[in-house]
Amino acid sequence: MSSQKIIFFDIDGTLYNDEKVVPASTKEAVKAAQDAGHIAAIATGRSPFMYEDLRAELGISTFVSMNGNYVVFEDELIHTNPLDAKRLEDITAVAMENDHPIVYLDDENMHSNVPEHDYMTEGIASLKLGYMPGHDPEYHIGRSIYQSLLFCPKGEEGVYQEHFTDAFQFIRWHTYSMDVSPKNGSKAEGIKKIVEKMDVDIKDVYAFGDGANDVEMLRYVPNSFAMGNAREEIKAHARHVTSSVDSDGIMNGLQKADLI
Repeated sequence: MSSQKIIFFDIDGTLYNDEKVVPASTKEAVKAAQDAGHIAAIATGRSPFMYEDLRAELGISTFVSMNGNYVVFEDELIHTNPLDAKRLEDITAVAMENDHPIVYLDDENMHSNVPEHDYMTEGIASLKLGYMPGHDPEYHIGRSIYQSLLFCPKGEEGVYQEHFTDAFQFIRWHTYSMDVSPKNGSKAEGIKKIVEKMDVDIKDVYAFGDGANDVEMLRYVPNSFAMGNAREEIKAHARHVTSSVDSDGIMNGLQKADLI
């Protein structure tokens, strides 16, 4: 077996299937990679509190959270990149004018600026977390917020793209919702922090993903794999394509990469 590698896995649509369950073959494959001496890590748009159980289940202590804006290496926080507080206030005001709820996320919790809304209910329900955000319209004040969820139907995002791309980038993950991330944040940037910390060669880095927020990661990591369930435009950015999450995609990809 070659030298130690580090493998970054997206969660939704990569480790998790549509039911938000890790297929048995994926668990087996991740453990086999770890047993071979490699490091399994996560790179996700989720906040750490949303996947504590998953990390425990897979024995993972290194992760890139909230699209690269909260990075932990072996349980040590090594990088944060919060949203610009003033611009977050500004976008909240515009969102309220347009009846678009916002959820603010830090590493421990999430709170929305409205008590309830149909867009928010449907979007959050798709994550199958088992709970909804708390209600605290001032949660973002005086606190580092690393990502927000803007509940804006597809086709109504123009006002935000027109006025806020100086500070933010918008990545749609649901018909009713977009991630709001710092303009200079991405999973690729988060991975770079871990690569620097470990002082490893980029050729020893692998990544698996399936979504729009994985594009920079799939481009940056030379040993990148798009899941078979990814859209064609996502697959175009990866070096390799494996089978879908429910068709042993992680197992097949790790075998193809000769990591297990």
